[in-house]
Amino acid sequence: MTQTVLTVDDSRTMRDMLRVTLEESGYRVLQAADGLLGLEVLRDVVPDVIVTDINMPNLDGFGFIEAVRGDRRFAGVPILVLTTESSQSLKDRARKAGATGWITKPFEQSKLVDVVRRVAA
Repeated sequence: MTQTVLTVDDSRTMRDMLRVTLEESGYRVLQAADGLLGLEVLRDVVPDVIVTDINMPNLDGFGFIEAVRGDRRFAGVPILVLTTESSQSLKDRARKAGATGWITKPFEQSKLVDVVRRVAA
């Protein structure tokens, strides 16, 4: 069965790169341009993994993660943060909000796929 990954990022270029990378590795990819749109996608689907940026309009990654973690349906869904940010305080804040892991942009495509595979297993 094909696993589904929801990617949430305000950059169309980044969403496209994530989609191509993950689809080439056999994943079904759903996309959202910010946290609010990500929550709309989650009304209809429980993905196997969520990959989200932090710095986005309307609802940032921290708010998005907290909202997802506030819904029991997503308790077991890993959430990976993919961002240009690298400070330990932001990593700690993301973990406290409920993030599973952190990947810094720019990223190696093979590393991203490896991390998604690992957390989705």
